[in-house]
Amino acid sequence: MEENKKSIDGGDKFVFPVIQEQPSCGCGGNAAPANASAIPGLDQSFIMGSIATPAGPLPRVSSQLTRKDHWGTIKTRLGAGRMNYAIDPGLYALGDPADQSPVLVTANYKLSFDYLRRELAGINAWILVLDTRGINVWCAAGKGTFGTKELIDRIETSGLKNVVSHRKIILPQLGAPGVAAHLIKQFTGFKVHYGPVRSEDLPAYLDAGLKATKEMRIVTFPLKERVVLIPIELIATAKPFILISIALIILAGLLGRSGFQTGVFNNGLFAVSALFLAILGGTVLIPLLLPYLFGRAFSVKGLFVGLVIAVGLIYLRGMDLQIWPGKMEALSWLLMIPAISAYLAMNFTGASTYTSLSGVKKEMRFALPLEIGGVILGLVTWITSLIIAWEL
Repeated sequence: MEENKKSIDGGDKFVFPVIQEQPSCGCGGNAAPANASAIPGLDQSFIMGSIATPAGPLPRVSSQLTRKDHWGTIKTRLGAGRMNYAIDPGLYALGDPADQSPVLVTANYKLSFDYLRRELAGINAWILVLDTRGINVWCAAGKGTFGTKELIDRIETSGLKNVVSHRKIILPQLGAPGVAAHLIKQFTGFKVHYGPVRSEDLPAYLDAGLKATKEMRIVTFPLKERVVLIPIELIATAKPFILISIALIILAGLLGRSGFQTGVFNNGLFAVSALFLAILGGTVLIPLLLPYLFGRAFSVKGLFVGLVIAVGLIYLRGMDLQIWPGKMEALSWLLMIPAISAYLAMNFTGASTYTSLSGVKKEMRFALPLEIGGVILGLVTWITSLIIAWEL
């Protein structure tokens, strides 16, 4: 089956930026503005020196990432420091740019900045970094931080007009929803060009005179890009998993008909295993199988995966469906596992080419109460099955 894909137009619709609460996704975090000054700090760890310009000395960076940069990427992918992985906004020199060198715009989420400069090996350019509060381009465009007002302000305060003699800036295509190109032209004199979706296509785009092919405009989410989302989502569940597992083990032990230890081994360990598989379903199987799963809503996809897991566990457990304890135990996991999997699946709405903010809000209003209700009802049913088994 083909990967989900869609084509995005340049999009000049004006969305006036309003700084709202930051998303709890894998987009970066809620870092405070990295630097209030117009010139980025020269003391940042990735800076390779400075370059003299009419706007003053500007930091120079290389397209070659260091071990520290790679280590920062790994830590961010694992969730360590992700919410504060930001650089100073402002104007940076890549290589040895001149007044006619291209100007590319990106977010101050360091992962976005690193990916951009890495793909521009051998190219001298200016990189204008917007203050997106440490959020990547796509998420920031939706939130308004990668927006018209911020871009205008950054052009005016960075000294860009004095540094380059042309009036062209290249924005990432995924930043288009937040930027009104005609207002940028009106207020700054700079004409906005929307570059390709992927930074790896930038060299070809620049060589072609800022012309993008049809393929450069297509958004896809292949397997390798979905896989990198798994670690941070999986790690985020570690603490809740440990706490809930302890509670399940204690309950199973206390309600065990043949003593605490027997209850733990007979019911507690199975409950922990079921919880673990529900989490794997929502954080691992969903991104791996995303294009092949039934339904457009992520909660539905998670529900389907959870049902398959629950049915498989009931079969392997050999639950006796002829007696009430067995019936109720089976029902409890048919309620809890799909609900947990569906809830976690909704964290991957950003890994889709068709989701929208309004659609996500609508799905959450509908699915979240059902998921919470499913977990609560399932837990009550599971405890009841243990009590009935005790009395038999």
